Formats: sequence, structure tokens, C-alpha cells
Amino acid sequence: MHNQIHTIKKEKVLTGDRATGQLHLGHFVGSLQQRVALQNDYEQTILVADLQGLTDNGHNPHKVSSNILNVVADYLAVGIDPQKTTICLQSAIPALSELTMYYSNLVSVARLQRNPTVKNEIAGKSFGNSIPTGFLTYPISQAADITAFRATLIPVGDDQLPMIEQTNEIVRKLNHVAQDNILVECRPLLSKVPRLPSTDGKSKMSKSMGNCILLSSGAKDISKAVKSMYTDPNHLAVEDPGKVEGNVVFTYLDAFHPDLAYVNDLKIRYQKGGLGDGTTKKILEECLQETLMPIRERREKFISDKAQLIEILRIGSEKSQDESNQVLGSVKRAFGLNLFQ
Repeated sequence: MHNQIHTIKKEKVLTGDRATGQLHLGHFVGSLQQRVALQNDYEQTILVADLQGLTDNGHNPHKVSSNILNVVADYLAVGIDPQKTTICLQSAIPALSELTMYYSNLVSVARLQRNPTVKNEIAGKSFGNSIPTGFLTYPISQAADITAFRATLIPVGDDQLPMIEQTNEIVRKLNHVAQDNILVECRPLLSKVPRLPSTDGKSKMSKSMGNCILLSSGAKDISKAVKSMYTDPNHLAVEDPGKVEGNVVFTYLDAFHPDLAYVNDLKIRYQKGGLGDGTTKKILEECLQETLMPIRERREKFISDKAQLIEILRIGSEKSQDESNQVLGSVKRAFGLNLFQ
């Protein structure tokens, strides 16, 4: 009986990030904290998606290559443990590119153009009429990632649900071609945490726009970012009643302050009038400094030992190669491309 407990297979989770910049508080709230929790109960793989990073940075590949180790350092700094979670590099696993090629024969251009996630992301870029093929086809690349690891649970925001749907369509088509269930469908694990707004309360968080706080931000940067945060523009004097909805300072207090009853009291005082923006920002700044100082210190230690980061990625990628090659073999047999076996 005791042995049986150890043979129960953990469900496989796949998650990852495009290596296009250092990670920020939006990533921390939206996915990183969840991954730290998941690694204890699931077989979790995190993919540093450098190939997908190139889909809109092919003209500037340095933006991707220079951030690969930054992303790994961010993972370790928040508590993702390479002993529990496999951290691997997309470009170091050739089966992923090969699977993308096979799956692309099962998906029409029209289907990719209809994908709401792709449509929204294209609208947010300045491609004009020059959409890179890689960007249009990255739902196929994501399907390759998910199926290669036989992942059944994919943590996503609701804006990414069309990606899960497209992956499962590919799974069904391939299984139909193979006349066998060689690939497994996946399901989303939706984030229950509201998306953290940018510090200016307007656009998406972006390092280049200076409207986010990085996990590596120093004390002065945090202070500057909090001081510039968007509040209620009509709250001109301390005694004026203020609005809490859409007030970025309170959104961040909800996400980071350990005492939510205290935050609710602050909201009541702010709405009545008598609580100034300066005071609420000071409370938030103390809270963020306390949260980020240990993460920043750990991150500095990790980023100073690049050889260790590369080794973690190498070990994770080699392990992932074995797994993905098995899936690739099944897919090649389904297409009858196993002449030498």
C-alpha cells in the first residue's frame, strides 16, 4: 500500500515566459506566485520561450538573447526551485520546432487569423502589413510546447483561452490522422488574481514605457514609481472625498499589503475625505520595499553566477529533450515518416 502512494503520477503543468525583458510585479502577481505554489503538488515545467520572443523581435534578436538569464534569475529569486520545477529553453529542444512544422499542416491561415488572442496582439503591435509569419503561427508553436510535454493543465489568463482551444483542435486533428489517441488534450487553469495595472493606469506594463516595477528595481526606483502612480485626478485636497475604483495605489495595496482589513479601513477614510494621496503612497511604498528587498537580494546573487544559471537551463533542457523526442516519434509515425525505424 505504501508503495502505491509513491507511484501516483502527478499531473503535468506547463507554463512559461517570452524572454524579451526582465520580469515585473505584473508577472509576480499574475503567474510567479502561482508557480511557486504549484511546484509542490504538480510536475511543473517552465519554458523560457526564446523562439516565441523572436516572433516579433527577429530584427533585434539581442533583446531576446540578452534576457534569457535575466528571466531565469527572476524565477529563482521568487522561489521557483529547479529541484521541483524543470526550467528549460525553447530553442534547446529541437523537437518543439519540428512538431510546430508538422502541426502547421493541420491548421489553415484563416483559422490563425481568426484566433482572438492573435488578432488582439497584432492590433497592439506596429506591424502594418508586415506581420512576421512566426507571429501569426505562434499558436501552433504553443500547441507544440504543450503536447511535447504531455501537459494537461496550463495556467493562463482568460485572454489566452483561444490558445488552449486551438491546441486541443490540433490534438484532435492529429489523433484523427493517427487513428489513435497519441496526444492528450489540455485544460486551462485560470488565474483567480485580477490583472495588476501599470503604474500610470493606462497602458500595458512595459519596461520601455517606464510604467512597471521590475523584480530587480532598486529602492529609489520603487519610490519614484510609487510617487508617480495614478490616483483619483479629482482628489485635489486631503479633505476631498476620493475614488477608490481605478485608483492604482489601492489596487496595488490590495495585491501586496498583508492586512486587507487595514486596507479596507484606508479605502473608507479615503472615500469620506481626510486621507491624502501622499499618505496612501507612503504606506504602499513601505509595503513594496519590504516585499521586493529579499527578492532583489536573492536575484543579485543568482545573476552574478551566470554559469550556474546556464547549468540549470542545460539540465532542464536535456531532461525535456528526452520527453519531447518520444512525442515527436509518435507524431512522425502518425504521418508515416518513420522509414528508418
